[in-house]
Amino acid sequence: MPNTDSEMITSTKNQHVQHIRELLAKKSSREEHGSFIVEGVRLCEEAIKCDIPPRVVLYSDACSARGLELVHQAAAAGSKVFVVKRDILDTISDTETTQGLLMVMQTHLLRLPDLLDFVLVIDQVRDPGNMGTILRTAVAAGVQAVFYTPGSVDAWSPKVVRSAMGAHFFVPIVQKSWAEISELCKKQQQPLTSYLAESADGKPLWDADLKKPVALVIGGEADGASPEAKTGVNAFINIPMPGGFESLNAAVAASIILFEVVRQRNT
Repeated sequence: MPNTDSEMITSTKNQHVQHIRELLAKKSSREEHGSFIVEGVRLCEEAIKCDIPPRVVLYSDACSARGLELVHQAAAAGSKVFVVKRDILDTISDTETTQGLLMVMQTHLLRLPDLLDFVLVIDQVRDPGNMGTILRTAVAAGVQAVFYTPGSVDAWSPKVVRSAMGAHFFVPIVQKSWAEISELCKKQQQPLTSYLAESADGKPLWDADLKKPVALVIGGEADGASPEAKTGVNAFINIPMPGGFESLNAAVAASIILFEVVRQRNT
């Protein structure tokens, strides 16, 4: 165990254990406290690089040497660090195989840039795996901010955080209403043109001018985009599918459209 003067937690009734359980289970608790949970060495490595240190760190004797180094770094940065009995950490972990390390992080770690010209809007995407994959792809494509609407899965839920594999530490991710999104797009120095990806409507995405400031909107898996999205965007685009399918998985569609922006802006 690292010499961090860590307090030992030996009961499931401990206030920190109960608080973490609430953060894992309830969106309302994550919103109230502005906190989310990161588990495992790989994600905790990304978390520890942030300018804002973890609020709380829990680790057990199952924590690897690589993980213990992260515990040292968190303690040095001022985080509250607790040693937890392995069986207690196993009971609160949201993963099948715990790595003996868990961190409570502040949500909204990154501020929005003053000037935006490449934004992604996630509308009514309810599958955590799709949401996480879309967030990872957004980071890879260089998106400056991700907005998600109230009809979507919580971007800070444990399943989304795991699926996103660190994306939360690289791009601002904010829940906003359609009224707020529309206003933000309009008030930019160069207003953003919003495009909604629809399988049946609009022009092929490569015919859209995506070199200009854009907000790309991806709708949900089952029902597509919300009525607010369809009335709030400036234009519709589609991904031509000569093979005959009518639609794509939301994460796949997002990947194609985001990297069409990258292609246009680099040619």
